[in-house]
Amino acid sequence: MRHCSVQVRGLLTREELDRYNGLIEVGSYLEDQSRYDLAYTIQKEIDLLILPGIERLKEKGRARDRATADYLESLRKDDNDGEDDD
Repeated sequence: MRHCSVQVRGLLTREELDRYNGLIEVGSYLEDQSRYDLAYTIQKEIDLLILPGIERLKEKGRARDRATADYLESLRKDDNDGEDDD
């Protein structure tokens, strides 16, 4: 079974995380039993389950980028305000 990143797991709700852990356990058991056909189906379910966590991670990145852009803009404005004092 392919695991998702720690960052994505950290952004899953408790319900999503419990379901994720259960599916991983079932999928690992199926792989141990060489039932790769069924493990594939479980992996597809996991892939769908983690999509909200991936979107939350993307949004955190976009928010960080906006905050950085705002900060850089404020620095630029401060620099321009200082030049007017001459």
